[in-house]
Amino acid sequence: MKFGVVVFPGSNCDRDTIHVLQNVMQQEVKVLWHKETNLAGFTTNDCIVLPGGFSYGDYLRSGAIARFSPIMQAVIDFANKGGKVWGICNGFQILCESGLLPGALLHNNNEKFICKNIYLKTLHNNSAITKNIDTSKALKIPIAHAEGRYYAPKNVLDDLESNKQILFKYANSNAEPTSEANPNGSEMNIAGICNANRNVFGMMPHPERASELVLGNTDGKVLFESILS
Repeated sequence: MKFGVVVFPGSNCDRDTIHVLQNVMQQEVKVLWHKETNLAGFTTNDCIVLPGGFSYGDYLRSGAIARFSPIMQAVIDFANKGGKVWGICNGFQILCESGLLPGALLHNNNEKFICKNIYLKTLHNNSAITKNIDTSKALKIPIAHAEGRYYAPKNVLDDLESNKQILFKYANSNAEPTSEANPNGSEMNIAGICNANRNVFGMMPHPERASELVLGNTDGKVLFESILS
């Protein structure tokens, strides 16, 4: 599998993501600049990653300008053909802005930037990034965002739940989603979702920051192992 990591002006987690994919997971990685207009050399067996950061300074709202970058039409076409697209933090925001995922990411309910370790409950093994995860165990993975509060109308939330598209929920260390474990006020504790075709994934936590022993945490590595398997 080959990975393409899109770099927007303001991306700051691109190097972290490239490092994990290239040096930890030993995969081929191509850096994609936001002004590129095609994904030449990629097939639907590959994966495009939209990393975290503050694309275009988060002006207007997070991901709103990046959605109109030249490369995004190629990413949308790639996803519509069945290619895998994975958005992390700001990447999740961009996927929602582009319509590849439903809903929106709003300001945290405390109106502050939050950077800390949280726990995740994995709900389903029905996606490429969750297939190898033990759903009975909590994953400790960091978050770092000011606009991470997932919102969608009730009918959309109902569809996400019935279609098993909710991949991750904020939880406690026992993998129990509780209101106390919700760091930003997300509807239904939602921390990550996929599309109906299960080839587009978005999540606010940063698994690339929890994938090496040198960082003291490898809980995020299982997501990379999953997509490679």
